[in-house]
Amino acid sequence: MKVQVESVSSIEKRLSIEVDAQVVNRELTQAYATLAQQVKIPGFRPGRVPRRILEQKYKNEVEADVVRRVQAQATVDAIKANDVKAVGEPHYAGGKLVPNATYAFTARFEVKPELTVKEFKGLSLKKQDATIDDAKVTEQIDRLRESRSTLETVAGRDVAKLGDMAVIDFDATKGGEAFPGNTGRNVTVEVAAGELVEGNLPQLDGMKVGEQKTFDYAFPADYRVAEVKGQTASFTATLKELKERKLPELNDEFAKSQGSDTVDSLKAKVKSDLERGAKNRVETEAREELLKALIEKNPFECPASMIDRGVDFMLDGALQSLMRSGVDPRMLNLDWGKLRSEMRPRAEVEVRGSMLLEALGTTENLTAGDADLEAKYEEISKETGMPAAQVKARYVAPEAQDSLKTRIIEEKAMALVRQHATWS
Repeated sequence: MKVQVESVSSIEKRLSIEVDAQVVNRELTQAYATLAQQVKIPGFRPGRVPRRILEQKYKNEVEADVVRRVQAQATVDAIKANDVKAVGEPHYAGGKLVPNATYAFTARFEVKPELTVKEFKGLSLKKQDATIDDAKVTEQIDRLRESRSTLETVAGRDVAKLGDMAVIDFDATKGGEAFPGNTGRNVTVEVAAGELVEGNLPQLDGMKVGEQKTFDYAFPADYRVAEVKGQTASFTATLKELKERKLPELNDEFAKSQGSDTVDSLKAKVKSDLERGAKNRVETEAREELLKALIEKNPFECPASMIDRGVDFMLDGALQSLMRSGVDPRMLNLDWGKLRSEMRPRAEVEVRGSMLLEALGTTENLTAGDADLEAKYEEISKETGMPAAQVKARYVAPEAQDSLKTRIIEEKAMALVRQHATWS
């Protein structure tokens, strides 16, 4: 086999490949022998159909299949032999397959570019604050109390005010005509600013129980009911009952319902959880800011196929997170094309940034030794609550350990950039 490698650009190569005639003949012979075992032709026993008969009926299909297999195997061999860092699927072009003759074709690939980080010192970065104060702790505990709240009938008052929960009957028309979902009985809404379609009805403020009120409402342009989206309907609501949320007392009994023994231990746990969340958020934002700054200083061509895979990885992570939360993504009626488009800019930053960090790790001779691995096992153990020995067992396979080493080197490269950054 003869191979010629040409650089089309910094992210594309073309391989011109010639496959020896004996390889072509061997593949054709094997293909016809396999076909002879599979087809049934009157007058011939299975496996005994002459090749000339098979060629008359199946020549085009056999040769197309042989071309696919010859191209695939020859391309794999050529990539290995010439150390081509292909990152995308090949695009083939080639002539007709002829028995007893070499088969020539070309394969064009996107390839990983060879990078050198020229500027990584003096990047302008902002300091991020992950501090959690007592007010945020109180706010989160109030949310927990709200999640355990109950609705009780308002006593001593029959006039609605903002913040009340109201039980209503309603009827609505659009242009004097009914539409899907235009009536409701014993519906509970909140007397609060916001959208009716989200259960908020500020128009009830000041109404007495038993009163009726008519008002217009403009449905959002993206509302799910086609008959009324973006249009205005007339609603008549009857206020039947007023209720208010009663939050449980913040005491040790409530703390126990949240898995803590006392109010103080609940506050400590909530603060710890908030600090962990804030730290993760800050680290994510800081990483993105650093990568964007690094990319701006070191522009380069990036293969589209690598960004596509970055989107795939990000989308898969989002779906896995939904499923861990008990949400079936298939029930969300997601627009996958729109979702991918929205994720692509972030994926591109991540892909380009990771490539630059990898290149910086190479030029700065950053490594990940046994001590680094042990430290990372301990770190993962603390983050996940999994015993360090169990964490270590997950990285026994060479591929998994190499992936972890890459992660460690990337973190060292980021630390190096931060060390030489200008902070504000």
